[in-house]
Amino acid sequence: MTLIIRNARVVSPRRSHSVGKAPLRGREMDALHVIPLADIVIDDGHITSIKPLTNNLAAEAPQTPSLSSSWPVLDSHARTEIDAAGACVIPAFVDCHTHACFAGERLSEWDDKRQGVAYLDILARGGGIMSTVRSVRGASESTLTELLLQRLDIMLRCGSATIEVKSGYGLDTQTELKMLRAIHRAASAFPGTLIGTALLGHAIDDAEPGFVNRVIRETLPAVASEFPGIAVDAYCETGAWSLAQCVELFTAAQALGLPIRVHADQFNSLGMTREAARLGALSVDHLEASTDADLQALANSSTLGVALPICGVHLDNRFANARGLIDAGGALCIATNFNPGSSPCMSMCETIAMAVRRLCLSPSEAIVASTINPAALLGFADRGVIEPGARADLLILRGADERVLAFEIGYPPIARVIVSGRPI
Repeated sequence: MTLIIRNARVVSPRRSHSVGKAPLRGREMDALHVIPLADIVIDDGHITSIKPLTNNLAAEAPQTPSLSSSWPVLDSHARTEIDAAGACVIPAFVDCHTHACFAGERLSEWDDKRQGVAYLDILARGGGIMSTVRSVRGASESTLTELLLQRLDIMLRCGSATIEVKSGYGLDTQTELKMLRAIHRAASAFPGTLIGTALLGHAIDDAEPGFVNRVIRETLPAVASEFPGIAVDAYCETGAWSLAQCVELFTAAQALGLPIRVHADQFNSLGMTREAARLGALSVDHLEASTDADLQALANSSTLGVALPICGVHLDNRFANARGLIDAGGALCIATNFNPGSSPCMSMCETIAMAVRRLCLSPSEAIVASTINPAALLGFADRGVIEPGARADLLILRGADERVLAFEIGYPPIARVIVSGRPI
């Protein structure tokens, strides 16, 4: 199948490294490559050429593409053409941190939060993560798969074509495997790309004696056997996994050839960010409580930082010092952190809008942190950019200015989503 997107304003991160999977860092995050008017030619799901144009359309007032079924599409057998009418085309989003596989809801806890009960206090009394654990343990694999697919459909319509989904609501071997199998099943039915992460160190089940040892000695090897190469994650925080417990888990995971990621510094800086950089973790996610020394150690390493601004909006108005990480030369991603408790948001557009307002990012930095950098984090060199050879996961915006992604709040300013060269 051939798809041609005509008359597009092409906006993309520009690689500055010879290594395709390398993220953009520091000041280079604030520059986007723009072709004012071009045709994008796509064959068999990948971009084959980008042809700059010179005509009157670029000089005219930007047009807003129609959102109705009358969108100008010409279908000629195996070739489809879309007239973008001068609208902006950007890479589709890569949402690199979600907890979208779950059952149940936690709306009653939201009432407690609004009345001033702290998140860690809710967790300590058996709510929060443990509430969702009980619901997931009671759900079938098929139910988890179907619920996940419903959410993925919404996330795709909001522009995310590559999505990471964590386990972590099992806290026992069989339920963790059930979650990962549900994620694997959903991946085969999802038009985009779905990446599973084994969040084995999410919470501590106080009802299970020797819980941490069992996770490391039983659950981790079982997951590594069924899902070789999967990344292992943990939540290092007061009331969850300690620094020493996380290091023990990660050391065992790396011995099995598994990469590691970590939730750290959400409420307290416990030293995990610096330890993660030393261990060569793929990422440190949250960073709301990180010190300047934590961020400098992160910036000096190959480990990426992942900021989650919706969590701060929903919980307590505390946000990562993303500006400090970038200014120190670090590589930053942003993600929805979609989950049933602390971040009930499936939209990367909303995440971009909040990152600009709350993390002090420029719109260009927020786009880089939503496309090429999370693609690098997840190990993909073929997306997050618009260039020949890249996978054709693209968004056609409503209008010719990419800054609308950060400016508008609420409804995603996306006119059309294209996944692997196919309009959705």
